[in-house]
Amino acid sequence: MSTRIDSHADIATGLAWLISREPVFAEMSALAGPLPLRRSPGGFAGLAGIVIAQQLSVKAANAIEARVEALVPDLDPKRFVLKRDATLRAAGLSAAKVKTLKAAAKAVVRGELDHEELLALDSEGVRAKLTALPGIGPWTADIYCLFCLGHGDAFAAGDLALQEAVRIAFRHDDRPKERALLAMADGWRPWRGVAARLLWAYYRVVKMREGVTG
Repeated sequence: MSTRIDSHADIATGLAWLISREPVFAEMSALAGPLPLRRSPGGFAGLAGIVIAQQLSVKAANAIEARVEALVPDLDPKRFVLKRDATLRAAGLSAAKVKTLKAAAKAVVRGELDHEELLALDSEGVRAKLTALPGIGPWTADIYCLFCLGHGDAFAAGDLALQEAVRIAFRHDDRPKERALLAMADGWRPWRGVAARLLWAYYRVVKMREGVTG
């Protein structure tokens, strides 16, 4: 069964399905509260936002993205390609991220990477297409599937916050590695995308509480 996350109603449907099969999700939901839709624009702009945010706090990522957008309005790939690497680095992008985004922008301009084409692919197809680009790994592809394409069953098992949320919620001694988490999440199909949103929301609440009490 193919599922989509295009609205809060889709999230509610997926959450009810998950809770009916796993009691821990009910506990997490009570603590996390309403889940955000978190849909982002697709294409180069959406992909660029994901790459920029890698290994950064939300505040830092937003600041850098704003500076890059000031240089390249609407993150237009044709304009991005023309910007000097030094100019982009001065806006806060690392050399590696500049290289990755330049390669992605060129692929879009050449017609080798098209958002409409990605919409027609399943998550594995999108993964294969995106990870063929220099510097784009599985995590970036999975996040693109989740938030730019609205795949209801996409799941970024390599995400450290998801792994830690599972450790806490399911009372594991150790954080599950990617392969173990994928095996565990197989039981959450076809709504792993909602499970991911719940785990992230739960993780934020738990960490905020730890900050207040610690």
